Amino acid sequence: MTTNIKIERSSKFSYPIELNLSLLQSLEVEIFHFDKNSPRIPLPIFGSKVAAGFPSPADDYIEKSLDLNELLIQKPAATFFVRAQGESMLGAGIHPNDILVVDKSADAIDGKVVIAALNGELTVKRLTKNLDGTWYLKAENNAFPDILLHDELELVIWGVVTSVIHNL
Repeated sequence: MTTNIKIERSSKFSYPIELNLSLLQSLEVEIFHFDKNSPRIPLPIFGSKVAAGFPSPADDYIEKSLDLNELLIQKPAATFFVRAQGESMLGAGIHPNDILVVDKSADAIDGKVVIAALNGELTVKRLTKNLDGTWYLKAENNAFPDILLHDELELVIWGVVTSVIHNL
């Protein structure tokens, strides 16, 4: 049996995103906005790659400057940041306290990691479609259940996670 799930992009959140503060306080979610007026700090990037296996001779040649804004943010007006909590997405490389770069204009398609409001609660999961046509939000940690999407659930996709900022 195939259930028709209406997956909608959040259109009620414009830039800057208007949020229900009581919802955010109860979920302890931190959301950051990209400030397109912030100063850009170009950092040097070396032309040679770093060996992750055996060491190789270092090359002191600086190829160009690297701007992290250009690297991480393709659409500034549609980008926001959110801090992850919990361990349900460890298999996708998302750890507690990581900062997720989210593009609210990207298409939420099968296989993408999304920020979703599920019955009013925010979660980060992989959007997945089964061969039988059923959709679910997949955890990337076997200790957490996947969430089968059905008609009784209210689902709003806030955006697609495009990058993860992770401290070592």
